[in-house]
Amino acid sequence: MRVQVDFEKCIGAGQCVLVAETVFDQRDEDGIVIVLQGEPPEEERDIVWQAAALCPAQAIRTEG
Repeated sequence: MRVQVDFEKCIGAGQCVLVAETVFDQRDEDGIVIVLQGEPPEEERDIVWQAAALCPAQAIRTEG
């Protein structure tokens, strides 16, 4: 699985970090998402999908 984020869409809501803190973080200055693991391990696939589904800006995409 590959995680992609549209940083221009991100509004810094932080839902992704709450669900998948091992995959996502936020910049201190504006809350915009930081991808910690662009290709997370198989066992984290479900939380990444959940984070993408919860993103109010629909800024997170997954492939694979």
